[in-house]
Amino acid sequence: MKKALLATAMTCAVSFVASSAFAATASDRIALSNNYAGNSWRQAMLQSWAKVTKAAVADHVVAAADAFTTADKEVPTQAAQLQNLILQGYNAIVIDAASPEALNGAVQAACDAGITVVSFDGTVSAPCAYRVGIDYVGMGRAQVDYLAKRLPQGGNLLEIRGLAGTSIDNLIHQGIEEGVKAHPNFKIVSSVTGNWDEATAQKAVATVLPSLPEIAAVVDQGGDGYGAAQAFTAGGRKVPIIIMGNRQDELAWWKKEYEKNGYQTWSASIAPGGVTLAFWVAQQILDGKKVPHDITFPALTVDQSQLNDALKAAPVGGVYNTEYSQADAIKAIAASSK
Repeated sequence: MKKALLATAMTCAVSFVASSAFAATASDRIALSNNYAGNSWRQAMLQSWAKVTKAAVADHVVAAADAFTTADKEVPTQAAQLQNLILQGYNAIVIDAASPEALNGAVQAACDAGITVVSFDGTVSAPCAYRVGIDYVGMGRAQVDYLAKRLPQGGNLLEIRGLAGTSIDNLIHQGIEEGVKAHPNFKIVSSVTGNWDEATAQKAVATVLPSLPEIAAVVDQGGDGYGAAQAFTAGGRKVPIIIMGNRQDELAWWKKEYEKNGYQTWSASIAPGGVTLAFWVAQQILDGKKVPHDITFPALTVDQSQLNDALKAAPVGGVYNTEYSQADAIKAIAASSK
């Protein structure tokens, strides 16, 4: 009798362990639709996705989590990609969108097919889609707030914008404009497009610099700080306060300049690893959890006191980053539900 009871208990224990190893979403497939991979931030995003989702597949949380990047930055290309993912029968799609509006038709088609769509970074406005991101407007405004403390007298600003047409570019620009309105002693005297890329930003800044008056500071969107610094140096101009975006080359340049002449600035960006938060949000939705359509999490910022630690954590040629767990997603969902 005791042996029978022991065998039954062992069978139940094994059954519990086995069932706990397989989530209710174990047979679900989640895809990442990415429209651009031409800078270190996007590369870090793809690496974070691969790292976290590989473990999720190995743990039988989901059956697959494949990443797809378009061959160009154009909306029609990503729309075609979305149609292909619909035909492939994915249960959820996490999308870093080329446009907040132009992809809504393809997103709605995915929703109509019963597919969960979670937009991240480059979010979409389709009502059926979920959005995961930081307060981009607030991040843009915070740049000017920081400069107002450093430069109470104000001054001329050069703005470096990101990838044209994306929600991120529009929202950060909106925040910067709000910051200038709140601190009218600052004035944006020129705006260039940097595509969140060092080389592109350097060339764009170098092109306009000869015609510009003295620049007190550069406001931007990340991935362009080091390029801007190089352009000012090559042009024989005094390097102003340049807001950084957590890239390793930006942080390394900042540290070098601080040690040489006391140069100080501030850095902020959405963590590339935030895509893993979007993955877990999609998984929670597929698991039947109630999730709000808008989920926010804090920007990853670096001030002077955090510079050394952030630089140590950033891989050479990469980005200061952090990934998110399923528990982090549950907390973000709860916080955004309030």
